[in-house]
Amino acid sequence: MRILVTGSAGFVGFHMARRLLDEGHEVAGIDGCTPYYDRNLKLRRHEILLQRPGFAGHEAMLEDRAALQRIYGNGFDAVYHFAAQPGVRYSLDNPRAYVDANLTGTFNLLEMMRHAPPTHALLASTSSVYGADAKVPFRETGRADHPLTLYAASKKANEEMAHAYSHLFKIPITMLRFFTVYGPWGRPDMALFKFAAALFEGRPIDVYNHGKMSRDFTYIDDLVEAMLRLIGHAPPQVEGRAAPLPDDSLSPVAPWRVVNIGTEIPVALMDFVAAIEAATGIRAKCNFMAMQQGDVPATFADTSLLLALTGFAPKTQLKEGVKAFIAWYRDYFGT
Repeated sequence: MRILVTGSAGFVGFHMARRLLDEGHEVAGIDGCTPYYDRNLKLRRHEILLQRPGFAGHEAMLEDRAALQRIYGNGFDAVYHFAAQPGVRYSLDNPRAYVDANLTGTFNLLEMMRHAPPTHALLASTSSVYGADAKVPFRETGRADHPLTLYAASKKANEEMAHAYSHLFKIPITMLRFFTVYGPWGRPDMALFKFAAALFEGRPIDVYNHGKMSRDFTYIDDLVEAMLRLIGHAPPQVEGRAAPLPDDSLSPVAPWRVVNIGTEIPVALMDFVAAIEAATGIRAKCNFMAMQQGDVPATFADTSLLLALTGFAPKTQLKEGVKAFIAWYRDYFGT
């Protein structure tokens, strides 16, 4: 298959592109390589992909419609869309970046797919869309209409935009709600990377809400496996479709659904810190702080739909995943 991966120099896009190449697919990657975090890390990821036969890398912003049109051409068999401005907290400081990248960029991609539809498009969303919903575990069919940050609002808008295009132009689209992804080659703005850097440099770590938080952590290899399996489960067209699965998020009017990808195991923040301490052999000095604006105390995925569709459920234990990240970190930085 010819597959487009946007955000291919990013954490998730890099791992997904590499796995697709391992499976024998031809991959075109697009990434703006913005300086939101270490640009050298993004360039290194792309450099690794460019050494693989079957990969064509392009540095371009999805907001640049002409550049995207040149790359998209007559279309692809499938599309994985990860390119976005990430980060809950950064959206408080630079909201315009989320409008440009997440709204305009995704709109441009949807327009490309309108004129040359893939057999399946899988678009990244986030657990942040559940926002103020206090009912856990989070289920795809539950409420997700009270976002707490512009980042979350922009990703929820992506879901709604994709639904409209799926309905109007019959594009099979699956929205992927990620739950705190971590692992080797991870993002420097995420807690695991920041905590590891602080420990190795002898600095204290900032622990929000005085440690009274929990997250459903998803190891990168599990996320990629889930997304690879989902490519063969495109939402069916409305005409002649069979009855949906129990608790399916399948739209009644479009070939569109939402799927959570998590572990169904919320981990307390201080247990997360303990796993990093065990992997590094360094005791953390904690700077306990109040909850940050826009943050939520807990995330917890219901992944029964993912299991029903693919027969797969993420299973990597946090201790093993953190250990793998620390091993990569030591090797990458020579620590």
